[in-house]
Amino acid sequence: MPFIARYRKEATGGLDEVSIINLRDRLDQLARLEERRNSILRSLLERELLTDELKTRIMDAGTPAELEDLYLPFRPKRRTRAAMAREKGLEPLARRIFRREGGDPFLYAAGFIDPGKGVLTVEVAIAGAGDIIAEFLAEDPDVRERLRRLYWREGIYSSRSIRGREEEGANFRDYFDWSEPVRKAPSHRVLAMRRGEDRKVLALKVLVPEDRALKLVLRDIHLEEDSPEAGIIAAAASDSLRRLLSPSMETETRLRSREEAEDEAIRVFASNLRNLLLAPPLGRKPVLAVDPGFRTGCKLACLDGNGTLLEHATIFPFGSGDAAERAAGTVLGMLSRHRIGFVAVGNGTAGRETESFMRGLALPEDCTLVSASESGASVYSASQAARDEFPDLDITVRGAVSIGRRLQDPLAELVKIDPGSIGVGQYQHDVDQAKLRKALDDTVASCVNSVGVDLNTASVHLLAYVSGLNSSVAAGIVRRRVERGPFRTRKELMEVNGMGPVSFQQSAGFLRIRDGDDPLDGSAVHPERYALVEEMASSVGVPVSTLLASPGIRSSVDLAGFVRDGIGLPTLRDIMDELERPGRDPRETFTVFRFADVHSIGDLQEGMVLPGIVTNVTNFGAFVDVGVHQDGLVHVSRMSRSFVRNPAELVSAGDRIRVRVTGVDEERGRISLSMVLEGE
Repeated sequence: MPFIARYRKEATGGLDEVSIINLRDRLDQLARLEERRNSILRSLLERELLTDELKTRIMDAGTPAELEDLYLPFRPKRRTRAAMAREKGLEPLARRIFRREGGDPFLYAAGFIDPGKGVLTVEVAIAGAGDIIAEFLAEDPDVRERLRRLYWREGIYSSRSIRGREEEGANFRDYFDWSEPVRKAPSHRVLAMRRGEDRKVLALKVLVPEDRALKLVLRDIHLEEDSPEAGIIAAAASDSLRRLLSPSMETETRLRSREEAEDEAIRVFASNLRNLLLAPPLGRKPVLAVDPGFRTGCKLACLDGNGTLLEHATIFPFGSGDAAERAAGTVLGMLSRHRIGFVAVGNGTAGRETESFMRGLALPEDCTLVSASESGASVYSASQAARDEFPDLDITVRGAVSIGRRLQDPLAELVKIDPGSIGVGQYQHDVDQAKLRKALDDTVASCVNSVGVDLNTASVHLLAYVSGLNSSVAAGIVRRRVERGPFRTRKELMEVNGMGPVSFQQSAGFLRIRDGDDPLDGSAVHPERYALVEEMASSVGVPVSTLLASPGIRSSVDLAGFVRDGIGLPTLRDIMDELERPGRDPRETFTVFRFADVHSIGDLQEGMVLPGIVTNVTNFGAFVDVGVHQDGLVHVSRMSRSFVRNPAELVSAGDRIRVRVTGVDEERGRISLSMVLEGE
C-alpha cells in the first residue's frame, strides 16, 4: 500500500494510503461474500433445492445477512418443533391455514388426526400447524429484514446487575441499571458492558417495542378480523417473534454493534499508535539511559549516536551510607568519558525520584535531563529480539538500552515491541485480535515508510516493515551489511538473497543511503525515476547535484514538458518536493519536556495547573501523565468550553499540554483533570 500510494498516483487518481487500505479491506469482504455465495449454491445444487428464482436472488444478494436469510429455510438444522410437526404430516394443514382459504380450521384439522403419529386431537394438529407457520415467518427474508432494521434503529441496550454479583462486579456499577439506544451507544460503553456480561456480573439485553415488531411480522399478511384462521396465524406470529425472531435479531444486532465498537476501538488504538510512533526523535546524539529502581538499583546504559551500547552499570542512589556519593561518581564519570549530552530517565517506578537525584548532581551545562516513556520496554527486554541482541546482559539493562534508543528514535525502537503492549489502546483484549493485529501492522508499516529507513543502520525489525520486504529479506540485508560493509548504492540491494525485481521496486524508494555514491539514493525519489531527474537537470544545463543544491534552478524546470504515459504532474511535483529537501524527516523537531515538582498522587491538590503529556486518547476523553506515576483523565466534557464531539480533534497521544487538577481520589488512584484553565 505505501508503494502504490507514493509512487503510483497516476494509476490510483491520487488515492491516499488510507483509501487504498479501505479498498483492500473491501475487496477482502467481497471475496469472502463470493466464497460464501458459491458454497451456498453448491449445497443447494447437491441437494436438488436450487431453482432458477432462488439462484437469481442469491446472485443478487449484496450483503452477508441477505445471503444467509435466503439460505436459512434450506440450511441443515437440528430437529425443531416445526420439523417434528412436519414429520406428523401437518404441513398441508399449516399451508391451508396460512392461505386463509376459508372454513373452520378446527373442523378441517380433524382430518389430520393420526394417533400413530402422535396427533391425538384437533388441538394438537392446530398447535403443530402453528409451529410450522411460526418457522415459516421466522425464515421469511422480508420479515427478517424489517425486524433487522427495527432492532438497529430503535433497539435499546438494557444492562442490569446480576443478583449476588454486585460486589464482585463493582468496577461495572455504572451499568448496574443502565439503558441507552443501540445506535448511540459509544464503543467504550458497548465493550465495557460486554466485558461485564462475559464476567457474569451484568445481564445485557437488546429490547424493542413488541407491538411494533409484531406488526412488522404480520405486515404483508393482512389478517381479516372475522377470518377463522386469523387467530391461529396471529398466535403463530407472536410465538415466532418471541421464540425465533427476537433471539435471532438480538444476536445479529449485538454482533453488529460489537463489530462497530471494535472497529472504533481499533481505529482509536491505531491513531494513538501512529502519534506515538511519529513522536519527534532526538536524533543521532549520545545518550545516558536510566532504568530507575529502588531495591534493585538504577540500571545505566551509555549509547552512542547510533544506539550502540558503549558501557553499562548499576547504581543505588537511594541506598544507605555513601551509596548516593558512589552513584554520583559513576554517573558523572560515564557522562565525561562518552561526552553525553542527554540523560533519559524512565518514567516508571522511582522515575521522578531518580530525576531529582540527577538534577542534584553537578551535571555539565550542555547535558540535558529528559523523562522518557517506559511503556513496552520490559516487553522488549524479555523478547527474543533483545536476547539475540544482548544475550549476556541482564534483562533490566536491556530495558535501559530500549529507553535510551526510544529517545533517539521512537519509531526505530518501538517497532521491536508488540504494539498491543505499548499501552495506548482501550479494551484491546476485547476486540477481534486478528483485525487488531492487521490494523496495527498497517499503522506501523505506514509510519515506517512515511519516515523512510536508513539502509545502513536499520534493524531487521524496522526493515521488515518496509514496503515490499519481509523478515527474511530484512535479515539478508543486515547480513550483507555485516559481511561486506555499508551499502553505497541502492542497486547493491539486488545482491541480497531473496531480493527480486518486485521487492526492489516496492522497497527501494523507502530505503535511504546517507553519503552514498548517488545523492538521489538519500532521497525518496524512486530509482525508476533517476533517468527522469537527469533529464530535468539536462533541460536546464546542470548536473543532478546542482539541481539538488539550487532552488532557483529547480524552479526553472518546466514540469509540463515531462508529462508522459504513466508520469503525471502528481509524480513530478513529488519529485521536485523531494529534491528540495532530500530524505526529509516528516516528524516534528524534538523539544525537551519537564514535569512540575510533583512526584506522587499525594502531592496533587485541586486547582493545580500542571504540564502533562497525553498518553492515550479515547472517545470519552484523554489520559494525561503529569509525573505522578498515575495518569489523570480529562473527560471529553472538560476538554473545551465548547462542545467536543471527538477528543482526537483536539489532542493526540504524545501532545504536551497544560491541565488543571479538578479532583484527586487517592484511595481509588483516580485523578480528574481539565484542559479548561481559569482565565482562558
